[in-house]
Parts: sequence; structure tokens; C-alpha cells
Amino acid sequence: MSLLSYDRHCAEIVAQTDLLRSRIEGADLTVPVPSCPGWNVGQLLRHLGGGHRWIEEIVRTRATRPLPDESFRDLSAYTDEDPAVLGPWLAEGAARLADTLRAAGPGAPVWTPIPGETSMFLARRFAHETVVHRADATLALGKEFTVEEEVALDALDEWMELGALPQILDVHPEKRALFGPGRTLHLHATDTAPETKAEWLVDLTGETVVWRRAHEKATVAVRGPLTDLLLIVYRRRPARGEGIQIFGDEGLLDFWLERVGFG
Repeated sequence: MSLLSYDRHCAEIVAQTDLLRSRIEGADLTVPVPSCPGWNVGQLLRHLGGGHRWIEEIVRTRATRPLPDESFRDLSAYTDEDPAVLGPWLAEGAARLADTLRAAGPGAPVWTPIPGETSMFLARRFAHETVVHRADATLALGKEFTVEEEVALDALDEWMELGALPQILDVHPEKRALFGPGRTLHLHATDTAPETKAEWLVDLTGETVVWRRAHEKATVAVRGPLTDLLLIVYRRRPARGEGIQIFGDEGLLDFWLERVGFG
């Protein structure tokens, strides 16, 4: 269950793209992106803008199967991008996607990576896809990355939901190695109000991933600012570093982070 409305997710696709554009003005887009090995910033942005256009066409045409995506997978032609060109191109693609999603409404039956979902899933997914790729580009350029609290909360909830889907174990049976007795993890945001309940418990003691928002003891606990927790689970920053406290079985934390990434 999303914390944000459908309209808010549509709006965030544009808002996050605008924030990203503000970070690339006059920047050297040939800088490598450590969190996306093999890409520089310009290639990353071509990937994101291409993804926006890909989903826009899927929603607009009510596609029932994925459309070709080579245009934003093969980025070899985009090694030397100009921010003056790329900025407006990104804005155009984000606006078109948001407009098409709004016109379709949240219940439009379209292809989604998770069978049985609707345009609601795609709006949320691409709002947070844009957030995370904004982080990739911002951090690669050596600038500070921040994200609004309620957006970060929803992004972390979505990450937990996607990671707990049972069908992932069918596609990636190696993830079954995560399960075992005593394998529980707790994430606790230290910069939010108590009523926000920005704490997550991940339970790996059964045969599927179970998670909940809860303040509970676990085998390993990670405490830090909300944005940093989001970057840690997305493997955009290391778990060990300034502002982060780890209590308990650090080996379990490493084992989990090595195996749960999807984006």
C-alpha cells in the first residue's frame, strides 16, 4: 500500500526529473557513475529518459507485453552528452509520461513487470526509479543528494514490497540462500519523528521474505538517516560510514545486501 497517491507519483516523476536537471547544468557528463558500472552520467540520463519514453508508450498504447527496449539499454552512442541538450530532453520525456499516466488513470490494464498490476504500479515504480537515478547522477557529480521524507518512506516501502514478492524466488532461486533460523534485520531511521514509524523489520526465518514497519529486536540493526537507509538498500552507498550505526551480526547484513538488490 503506497503512502503517496497516484497523482503524487505522477507529479514526482516530473519533480524528481527537474531536481536532476538542476544538478547537471554545466556539468561534465562524461564522469563515470560508480553505482552503474560501465556508464557515465550522460549515458545514465539517456537510460532514464529512454525508460520514461518506453513506459509512456506502453501506457498510451495499453500494451499487453513489453515493447522493445534496446534504445535505452545499449548506451554506446551516448558517451559525450551535452547537458544543454539533455536537460530539456529529460524534461520532455518526464512530462509526457506523467501526462499519459494521468490520462490513463490508476486502474488502466497494461503490461507491468509484475503480472496483474496496472498503471498504478508503473507510476509508483517510475517515480522511485527517477529518485534513485537522480541519486546516481548527483553522487557521481560529487554533489549532495537529498529527498523529501514522504517520498523516501514510500520508496523504501516499495523496495521492501518488491523484494518480498514470492515469484522472485522462482526467477532467482539462488535467493533462497537468504533464509535460515535467526535471520532478522531491523532498519531504523534516526532523523524522523516517532509518529512517522520509520522502522522496518525484515524476517528471513521462513520460506519467503516477510517485512513490516515495526520497532522490534533483530539479529542485526542498522540506524541512520532515512535517505542513507534508502541508499544502503539500493546499494548506492556502503552500509558502513559516517552517520550509520550497526548493532549485532554484521555478517548477516552483508549477506542480505549482497543478495537483495534489484535496481
